[in-house]
Amino acid sequence: MLSGYHTRSTRRRSGFPLRRDGSEANVSESLSPAAMDDLDVSLMRGTLDLLILKAVSWGPRHGYAIVEWIEQATDDAFLIGEGTLYPALHRLERRGLISAEWGVSENNRQAKYYSLARAGRARLQTGTTSWHRFVELAGRALRATSPVTS
Repeated sequence: MLSGYHTRSTRRRSGFPLRRDGSEANVSESLSPAAMDDLDVSLMRGTLDLLILKAVSWGPRHGYAIVEWIEQATDDAFLIGEGTLYPALHRLERRGLISAEWGVSENNRQAKYYSLARAGRARLQTGTTSWHRFVELAGRALRATSPVTS
């Protein structure tokens, strides 16, 4: 699990459905913003936005399906709570990166389905490229064994 971002909570919260297999959803609680510095918050927010865009890149998904995909894709390293997911979805929707419409879930419940907008597809492509470049350069710097000499 990503340290300092979320902690695992086994408590079931109302409004969040069970997993498809009937087991309780493992939803996390967000730590207070004071627990992370500004760089952590900015990196997490940008990474979460890209993960959400990726999750809906294959077609419309409701919030729980987005969380489920992120958790599976990261081997449960990112446990996204409702208090983190829905503000991110609303932020992406306001920016025109995703669109939303109501539909019926596989559990026959009303659910809001999020789809990737054209601007979101472009943002996903450029953001993914930038993110990989950032990780490559930061990794190189962090693996340095001596100071750079001029």
